[in-house]
Amino acid sequence: MKDIYVGISGVGSYVPEKVVTNNDLSKIVETSDEWIIERTGIHERRIASDNMATSDMATIAAKNALEDANIKSKDIDLIIVATVTSDHAFPSTACIIQKNIGAVNAAAFDINVGCSGFVYGLSIGESFIKSGMYKKVLVIGAETLSKIVDWGDRNTCVLFGDGAGACVLEKCEEGFGILSIELGSDGNNGEVLTQPAGGSRIPASIDTIENKLHFIKMDGKEVFKFAVRVMEKTSINTLKKANLELNDLDFLIPHQANMRIIDAAAKKLKLEKDKICVNLNKYGNMSSASIPVALNEAVKDNRIKKGDNILLVAFGAGLTWASMVIRWSRRDENV
Repeated sequence: MKDIYVGISGVGSYVPEKVVTNNDLSKIVETSDEWIIERTGIHERRIASDNMATSDMATIAAKNALEDANIKSKDIDLIIVATVTSDHAFPSTACIIQKNIGAVNAAAFDINVGCSGFVYGLSIGESFIKSGMYKKVLVIGAETLSKIVDWGDRNTCVLFGDGAGACVLEKCEEGFGILSIELGSDGNNGEVLTQPAGGSRIPASIDTIENKLHFIKMDGKEVFKFAVRVMEKTSINTLKKANLELNDLDFLIPHQANMRIIDAAAKKLKLEKDKICVNLNKYGNMSSASIPVALNEAVKDNRIKKGDNILLVAFGAGLTWASMVIRWSRRDENV
């Protein structure tokens, strides 16, 4: 397994056309553009239409990633979808996407790790390829968080947006690709970020609907403290596992939850702003889609070059965290 290196050969993303600005939100809850920007760094977010599901966005992102990797859908061996807003309890969103893109030879399943999901998905995909079981894995992070947000709660409705991002994983040349991974969880604090109702613990009922228990509930202060602490720790650990120092890092692509969290992590890691990929201002928190959408934009803007050391780091519901160091293996198309 140590002799096999796994890298990203294709990237793709999709965000809905509808833009909801801070000023738009100020018309439905007690807030303001200044208040939201000061506390989060978010200026606007994309919101899916009423008839658009998570699989619809994920399918577009997946097709874009396949085209970017120059491979056909029938060549995909496995589809992993990270989401907390699946189309249904079952079948899995991954199986719906498999049908949509015609990946007739692929196994497919979903994972639910909150905002950490995409990095978890990459780690699972890498393991399957290193084991020799699969050769090409499609990993997708996709969310329609607008469908589970209480638009009357100003503490949460200003934060979230919808979108999808995808990557194709394949073997790459020695010394490149995924160099190190760290995954973690702390189930003792899971109640600080949750969607209480709709599962077997609290099934749907008139009471759960009336009490808005199918919406996101979050203790923002506790999540903030957890995020700042864990992002620094897991980032340093993963760099050490890759035998890299802080000054070896070319780019940080963090989960896009709050600009104050990103700034705190950057300060701890002694990173300059031009080394951090941020799109929070445009999209808000897209949970598992945040990192792949930001990665896709950085690749398309030619910011990331072959040989660059990239750190992905996320935290999310569970509570969970995940980080990964990747040495970019794709050749710059413009060279």
